[in-house]
Amino acid sequence: MDLTYGPLQRFLFSHHFYSGVRRAAGILLPIAVLGGIFGWYASGLIATFGALCVAFIDQPGPHEHRAREMLGGTALSTLTVTLTGLASSHPLLIWGVVMGQCFAFSMLAVYGKKGGQIGFACLLLMTVTLHNALSTQDVWVHALTSLGGGLFYTLFSYSVSRVMQLREKEQALSVALFATADYIARRADMYDLDQDLEKSYRKLIVCQADMTDKHQAARDMVLRGLATPKAQSDSNRVMLWNLFVEMIAILDLLVATRTDYAFLRHKLMGTDALLFMRDALHKMASDLERIALAVAREHTAPQRSSVKAELRALEFEIQQMHTNGLAQRDPELYSLCIEILRRLRNSAKTIDRMIVATRRDRDAQLLDPIKIDRSLTQFLSRQQFRPHLITSNLRLDSPICRYALRVTLAAGIALALSALIPALARQGYWILLTVLIIMKPGFALTRQRNGWRLVGTLVGCGLAFGVLYTTQHETWLFAAMVLSTIIGGSLLQINYLLASAFNTNAVLLAFNFLDPGATTIIADRALDTFLGSVIAFGCSYVLPWWEAQFMPSLMRAAISANREYLRAALSQIQAHVTHASELEVKRADFNLRLARKNVHVALANFAEAFYRMILEPKSRQWHVVELNNIVMQNHMLSSQISAVATVLMSSPKIPEASIEFLNALLPQLLPAPEQPTPPVPKSLLDGTFPDLTYPLKQLQRSIVLINAEIEVIYDKARINAEVPENANEAA
Repeated sequence: MDLTYGPLQRFLFSHHFYSGVRRAAGILLPIAVLGGIFGWYASGLIATFGALCVAFIDQPGPHEHRAREMLGGTALSTLTVTLTGLASSHPLLIWGVVMGQCFAFSMLAVYGKKGGQIGFACLLLMTVTLHNALSTQDVWVHALTSLGGGLFYTLFSYSVSRVMQLREKEQALSVALFATADYIARRADMYDLDQDLEKSYRKLIVCQADMTDKHQAARDMVLRGLATPKAQSDSNRVMLWNLFVEMIAILDLLVATRTDYAFLRHKLMGTDALLFMRDALHKMASDLERIALAVAREHTAPQRSSVKAELRALEFEIQQMHTNGLAQRDPELYSLCIEILRRLRNSAKTIDRMIVATRRDRDAQLLDPIKIDRSLTQFLSRQQFRPHLITSNLRLDSPICRYALRVTLAAGIALALSALIPALARQGYWILLTVLIIMKPGFALTRQRNGWRLVGTLVGCGLAFGVLYTTQHETWLFAAMVLSTIIGGSLLQINYLLASAFNTNAVLLAFNFLDPGATTIIADRALDTFLGSVIAFGCSYVLPWWEAQFMPSLMRAAISANREYLRAALSQIQAHVTHASELEVKRADFNLRLARKNVHVALANFAEAFYRMILEPKSRQWHVVELNNIVMQNHMLSSQISAVATVLMSSPKIPEASIEFLNALLPQLLPAPEQPTPPVPKSLLDGTFPDLTYPLKQLQRSIVLINAEIEVIYDKARINAEVPENANEAA
């Protein structure tokens, strides 16, 4: 494997590794300074745990948001330490305080991923505080020391982020480019006859969902602060903006390709055309990976592959088709092949421009500078911590409330186990910690994380045993602990199993420094993790909220997003036909881009929930075959809307019948049961406009298939039920 573009350098230059190093430095500096210089190891460890909890909140994102979140987490964690410490010497009171905090902090999951991180950080610090009973005086010292560690980490991380803000933007864009390259590679597999088409489609949809998240993260980083004249004159910021614009453009080119892969495979079987299409996309994916790595390394991207040979070969194949009369015999296939060639050629040109952009030329100009205005804020993520979200979810039919009750029950069982079995009394907090780490709102995520955590802990115990058996030299042990902390933190969002292994090794080495004479600590950790896993697995069946319960609302949200996308495309086409004013054209273009982003997010939510449902018990799965088809047809529908809009906008004269046809299709998406669905005119499907006939037929076909699958699942009245406001957030 060529490590230059392999996973090793992809990881080393990613924001995951950079964040891991930053977090490790912020976590270990308190104990290094307080313990190493002043000899206050106990205080240093308390401050380190305070910093550790804030580090869980410190995930990649805009540094202004991170600063507010870390300060809020520091305040909550200090309150947690105070309450837990004051109750720690009262056996009955501590039960109420622990279980009450478990419920309260688990409810923060209503705020999504970030709320869950803040809640877990507080619960982690609560669990660590349970290690020893504290006197009233010790509680205040403990709380202030923990507060100092949290504030130190917040200041440290914010300062580093301010200095490295351009670097963080580059890394976020690099991750998005890598995700786009992966998506293009998955699209290439769709042309491969050796790959099963349905399995390839599933991989493509999963990859697109991941890419959507990465693109949103890049938007949040690259687009912020770009409207200022200073930013627009910075060659580095210009490069980031241009690469982002080109990345979205190449994605639009590929998504807008109205490809019916089953149709292509059937018609072109036995020819080399599919082979050339596949190889061209694989080469483009490789070029994008080189661009992504160059951005991460702040280098100029090399151009080591060219798709000219594949494009010329495909062009020759199409000429042969024309010579053999395919254009007259099968105009739809011929038109589709020409369009694919055109898209591939334009995509290759876009990638060439992206390679040039990595040179960071000082005279480089912004692409589409008109799009850089205040309206960009509507494309950015916004996190609002509104109290009414918690109060409105304090009911038994809320999935978050059920999750909080499960966590509270599991915490109570863990406490009871350590209280009833004297041998577990000293390390009972580790059982509780394992439960809190494993349990997630969804059953599938809990079961998956359960296995990863158990295996990772066992591997980490073995790793720690090997390190301690090999050497007792404090310098080497400290170096191993630091390295494990960095790797464990870096892999947390990539590979939870390996992250658990390295984090377990780091914790065990840290405990060895505190109590070098302890001989059973490794075996104790393995036993505690096993017991915690059993408790978490058992409690996951208590008041479960299965993914199937999200399916109706997420399905409707995905179809509604496609409907709004079609409506926005029609508005843009109308503005083009009526020669609208520049302001109206700009507004229509903005609405189309926003609708396109929203449809990608809705499809990602729907697909991710569906694939999580497949991991749940079969008795709890809901219409798997029908939903699988709806997921794929919604994905195809968004591509076909983009394809139709592109064809119409590039036409010198847009037929009125095409606009009439699209307007008639709008009510077909989620039709209202009380209103008759208007018929779709057939006038455009007679072959008069070959460039339009095929994509319009495909668009209509996807809508018909979606409605057919919905009819199989349930009647129209139920599909038109309102989507709960928190359905997508809960999912």
